[in-house]
Parts: sequence; structure tokens; C-alpha cells
Amino acid sequence: REQMGAALVPLLVSVVLMVVAAARAPAASAAPRAFFVFGDSLVDNGNNNYLLTTARADAPPYGIDFPSHRATGRFSNGLNIPDIISEHLGAEPALPYLSPELRGAKLLVGANFASAGVGILNDTGVQFVNIIRMGDQLRYFGEYQRKLRAFAGEEQAARLVSGALVLVTLGGNDFVNNYYLVPMSMRSRQYALPDYVRFIVSEYRKILRLYELGARRVIVTGTGPLGCVPAELAQHSSNGECAAELNRAVDLFNPQVVDMVRGLNRDAGADVFVSANAYRANFDYLANPQSYGFTNVKAACCGQGPYNGIGLCTAASNVCADREVFAFWDAFHPTERANRIIVGQFMHGSTDYMHPMNLSTILAMDQLQEGP
Repeated sequence: REQMGAALVPLLVSVVLMVVAAARAPAASAAPRAFFVFGDSLVDNGNNNYLLTTARADAPPYGIDFPSHRATGRFSNGLNIPDIISEHLGAEPALPYLSPELRGAKLLVGANFASAGVGILNDTGVQFVNIIRMGDQLRYFGEYQRKLRAFAGEEQAARLVSGALVLVTLGGNDFVNNYYLVPMSMRSRQYALPDYVRFIVSEYRKILRLYELGARRVIVTGTGPLGCVPAELAQHSSNGECAAELNRAVDLFNPQVVDMVRGLNRDAGADVFVSANAYRANFDYLANPQSYGFTNVKAACCGQGPYNGIGLCTAASNVCADREVFAFWDAFHPTERANRIIVGQFMHGSTDYMHPMNLSTILAMDQLQEGP
């Protein structure tokens, strides 16, 4: 009998462990939090494929390093920033809102509303004709929530949206494809640069009414060093130096976005909005390429002309053999490798990169608040 009792002890221990594991299982196996994405080509993952526009990335060599090795509409050789954030969430990438596959259980993953070419202002990117301007991206978010409520019910839909992570990336096109698009552009005649920056930041604030639409965790990025992208080097640089005027615009814009985000949090009475310092996350590897394993941080991998920065990346373009050592994929957009470095800083970086806290801290805090 003693032997039998001794034999039962490990059995009882394993039963207790199984009970404890079962009690914890719902938290451990809970669906990853939903993810919503708003903004421009840095974060568009295919909405423009469904639109009659020239702002598209749905033909080779785009997607050359994507898991399917096919062009998906992402402005990258592979994964873009939202894809890599989704990996950290343990989730599949949210589908483009215009995708016919975004229905049923796929709604629970979230949605990507971003559209290449858009800016904070409605007149940004007019040359691309059919793109999803910010008013429409927000309108689609409301439409998405109606579909979600019909599928999952009011309560679960509200919980999913309030528990979601939201990413908003805007601003670069308001400079590149508006203020500086042509010499003496309409906006540059209307506003001196400091006044223009104040104007677009005040307009950005209006777009960020996501709190009213149910969002409770919103990452707002500033812009990267626009003067250092291959397209600008090709037009404005004789010696590889970044275009000073565009970087001056960024230096004015980014701090004001941070101040605006702080103001939104004061209004909300909580740290709903988080500032992501895209400039710093990009500039680290542009200023010190060897430390990050890059051998070329000036030329695009895919393109033509000086720095491969002229025109579009197409099947007729030069394409570098090793995308791992290039920081830029095309005239404006980072390679997947550079995107991974940027997201790594958003995940684990100091408050220099994410303010008031980085993404891994946010995810850990929010998981604690949800409880088991």
C-alpha cells in the first residue's frame, strides 16, 4: 500500500499541475490582440492594389523576399513595419481593409486601412488620384466596427477595439508630395515652412480622434530623415550629403507631433497615445551603417539613376543582389532588414525612441491589466 501511495504522489502532482495549467490556459491561449493600421506607403499592405492609382507596389520586384516571393502591395522587398509588429503580437498580419478576404473570423485580427500616397492634408498626393485619404480611412474604421459587431456581437466588438494596438504613420508625404513636390508649390507659396508645419500638426490632431472611435493604445510616428532617402539624394545631393531643407522640415515637425501627442494624453487623462521617434530609429543605422551590417545606406536596392533614386522600382530597374546590406529598398522605403531594426527600437528602445514607454512595456502592462 505504501508503494502504491508513493506511486500516487507523482500522479497527484501531475494532476494538480494539469489543473493549474488548465486554469491558466485561457490567458495563455487567448487570441492575440487586434491590430489596426492607418497611414501611408510605409505601412500600406495592399489597399492600393484595389484602386485605380499609380501608387502601387503589386508588381515584381516588390515582394522578392516576401514569404510567397510575390508582390503584395507592400512597398518593400519583404515584410513592412506592421507585419513585423504583428510578429511581436504573435498574430498574422491584419488584412488590407479593401481585401475581399477580410470577413468572418479574419475581422478579429484587425484591419489595415493605410494607403500609399496619402498625407495629413487632403491635397497631399493628388497626383496619385485614387487613394484612401485620412477621412476615408477613419470612415472605413467605423464601417469595419459595424461588420465586427454583426459578426462578434456588441460586447466582444467593443472589447476587441479597446484592447487593440493602433499604429498611425503620416507626415512624410505632406512634405515630399506636397510642400516640396515642385518648386513654388501652392502650399509653399501659401505658408512659410514653420507656419506650414504648425498647420499640418493641427490637422494631424484632428485625424487622431481615434480615442472617440474606441481606440485605447495608439502609436503615432513622426517622420524619418526625409532628406536622406535616395529620391532626395538623387535630386538635391552632389556629394551624398542629406538634403538639408527636407531634414529642416522634419526637425520642425517631429517635436511638434510629440507635443501634440502629450496634449491628447492630457485631454484623455491617460497614456492612450505613444510617440514613436522614427527619425532616431532610422538615423541610427544611416549614421553608423557598419554597426548594423549595412554596406550601402545611400542608394536604393531597386531603381535607376543616381543613388537608384529616380523614378519607380519596376521589373526594368537595377536590383541589388543582397538586400540584407542595403538600408533602402526603393527611392523612399526601407528594406525589410531596416524595418526590423526600426521595429526593434520601438519594441525595446529607451524613451528616446518611444515616449512615454516602449512597445514591449506596453504589451506587458496591458497583459497584466487584462489579468488571467
